[in-house]
Amino acid sequence: MDNFHDRFKIKASPVARDSHVVVRKNVRFTVITPCLLRVELQSKGKFCDEPTQSVWFRDFDKPEFRVNESRDTIEIKTTKANFLYSFKTNKMLRIKLRDGRVVTNYTAGNLKGTCRTLDITAGIITLGDGVCSKNGVAILDDSDTLVLKDDGAILPRQHKESDKYYFAYGYDYVGATTDLYKLTGQVPLIPRFALSNWWSRYKAYTQNEYLDLMDRFKDEEIPVTVATVDMDWHWVDIKSKFGKDSHKVMPHKNFMEYVYDVWSTGWTGYSFNTDLFPDPQGFLKKLKDDGYKVTFNIHPSMGVRWFEDQYEDMCKAMGQDPATKKPVNFDITDKKFTKNYFEILHHPFEKMGVDFWWIDWQQGTRTNVPGLDPLWALNHYHFLDNAKDNHRPLILSRFCGAGSQRYPLGFSGDTTQTWASLNFQPGFTATASNVAYPWWSHDIGGHCMGKKDDELYLRWLQLGVFSPVMRLHSTNNEFMGKEPWNYSGPVERIAKDNLRLRHKLLPYIYTMNYRTHTECRAICEPMYYAYPQEERAYECKNQFFFGTELIVAPITEHTSPDTNMAGVMTWIPEGRYTDIFTGRIYSGNHYVKMYRDIDYIPVLAKEGAIIPLDANDRNNDCSNPKELEVLIYRGNNTFTLYEDDGETLSYQDGAYCKTAFTVEENGSQVKFTINKGEGDVSVVPQRRTYNLMFKDIVDAEVSVLVNGKAVEAKLSKRGGTLTVVIEATPKSKVEVTLDDCTHLANKDRRKELTETIAKFQMGNDYKGMVFTSFLDSEKGLPPLAEDFTGPIKEILKLHRG
Repeated sequence: MDNFHDRFKIKASPVARDSHVVVRKNVRFTVITPCLLRVELQSKGKFCDEPTQSVWFRDFDKPEFRVNESRDTIEIKTTKANFLYSFKTNKMLRIKLRDGRVVTNYTAGNLKGTCRTLDITAGIITLGDGVCSKNGVAILDDSDTLVLKDDGAILPRQHKESDKYYFAYGYDYVGATTDLYKLTGQVPLIPRFALSNWWSRYKAYTQNEYLDLMDRFKDEEIPVTVATVDMDWHWVDIKSKFGKDSHKVMPHKNFMEYVYDVWSTGWTGYSFNTDLFPDPQGFLKKLKDDGYKVTFNIHPSMGVRWFEDQYEDMCKAMGQDPATKKPVNFDITDKKFTKNYFEILHHPFEKMGVDFWWIDWQQGTRTNVPGLDPLWALNHYHFLDNAKDNHRPLILSRFCGAGSQRYPLGFSGDTTQTWASLNFQPGFTATASNVAYPWWSHDIGGHCMGKKDDELYLRWLQLGVFSPVMRLHSTNNEFMGKEPWNYSGPVERIAKDNLRLRHKLLPYIYTMNYRTHTECRAICEPMYYAYPQEERAYECKNQFFFGTELIVAPITEHTSPDTNMAGVMTWIPEGRYTDIFTGRIYSGNHYVKMYRDIDYIPVLAKEGAIIPLDANDRNNDCSNPKELEVLIYRGNNTFTLYEDDGETLSYQDGAYCKTAFTVEENGSQVKFTINKGEGDVSVVPQRRTYNLMFKDIVDAEVSVLVNGKAVEAKLSKRGGTLTVVIEATPKSKVEVTLDDCTHLANKDRRKELTETIAKFQMGNDYKGMVFTSFLDSEKGLPPLAEDFTGPIKEILKLHRG
């Protein structure tokens, strides 16, 4: 038992240096950074130096500070903030920030964080607080968390106390969240396969149905890398299969517990439903042979009942008589149970081919340890257990408080299939950055209820492409499957293109994954992170950064039947931005309502953007690609591509390669450099084809050097893009110089207006009468509805710059 539980011991640094601690009366102050102060209030002066469920590290900076004291107050002054505390009221009286603001209300202006779940929601819900606030100060209250003992146990604090962390970072939201990661724990590096497309559905598939479906994805050339099997992999209709008493677990405290118990009899299970899966080993082997990673859904609350294949082994391990047919009750606080829970109930499936577990806990917040939420314990133990044998760990589960970023990925629950749900998710995902939770996974397309709406499905899919995780999911309603071929012809085509695009984005997304792991930056961040003093950055709640190179503005409303377009109000920051789909070039700083048909949503590349893509988008191979497409936008920038084996922990020992791409613009010259790979180049292909796609250069004189020697390269010029194709080894330096560049420009204004107006669904004679004079003079928009005038206004604004 001891050896097994060693894996649940954590590496933490919970004790602050004595020089950073001030104790007065029954209050302890710990200066963690110049902007971060811990304040503990304990009636007997007994304070906590152990790691808690949220906080593991209290010694990661060396702040300088001074202390001024009076009879009733103490003021701690750092280089960034002054904290004034009253012993009379045992409250923080005020915090003065370096920018001169004095803050006394520590909840006002909070930019919020996230929540446990979006189950059965349809739109805006209340979120918990984060550590970013427009007023400059936010609080992380750690008072009610439990402590983690050296042996891996999770127990209540020995002495109850108030334990609060004051984040006084002003407008430095990145600094606040970065230090929250440092305080609560780093985000693990996500396996590469998890960043492509997932298939998931709550449906009682037979073995052959499921395998046939995955084969069809391959036949349709739709890359899916994760095969999710919901709860019907195990026995669900327990009463019919094993008898009317098989569902009884324990006495019911009230009628609602009885109803819930009867309704949920089949939620927990550990034995393959052999009516559906007659050959479990063969089922998993086929999925693995076809390149899929596999996750199974579990609801462990009901323990192990007499009909389970593992019942006798669990009884023997737990010292229970199997002849009684009493259940082995679920108790994640019991070390013996936890050991057997993994070794008997889960590890055998992992040996068969299950890569990680979808922990679908929805059964309350109580355990036998007061204050311990079973969801938190399951997330913690499952993630640590999944790290064995050099395996990069992963789970799929719900959020359970600050520090949950240590246990990716997040499952946001069973959302309703409505436009309101879709409209809430972009901002919800980005806002989670404020509590250091970067890896939400949503039911793309909506899980349940609602009504059939092809456009809603497509817009959700387009958001999913630019979300942390792309996981299609739906309920067991026979007509709600999210397969692209369940939708109309145009929507099916566009859906397939989007799923392929997600796979193509793997090199970019995986590099952002490494950035999250090492630099504590979420792949989806709110606009106000980069523009904290620009009010418009707060107003565009659904617009977000997708990594370092892109801004995404999802469309979350229906297209107008008059124009077949829908719009989204978008704030363009200072600079030049190019839509990667339409090629439209925008300049900031202003609002533009951008209109698109169903093919696209606005996705804007900054000037100098470098976006590496996998040239393969037709199968589920997610290894480091032998052929890259690199989207390049003129400007000045460096993007460092990160690559490793994608699955193991070997990167921690240096088995990774970084390749720096640089673009430089100087007048009419643009230079692009692929620098020599740094690190372990054995993890990348030893010869790679680069398709360097200069997206906003129409023509140029091209010269190419490889390791200083001139070489010939293949050139193509199409659709406003100049493409240079070159092969190189990871130890080569490639320099591509474009002289006398002809830059891409927006289309002729009249031409673009004509093409747009031509799409309007109205009488042709009326259209000619209304718009011809406008096109001739470009003065005075016709007095029509916004659906018609909006797309025209976008074009006019586009050309005004």
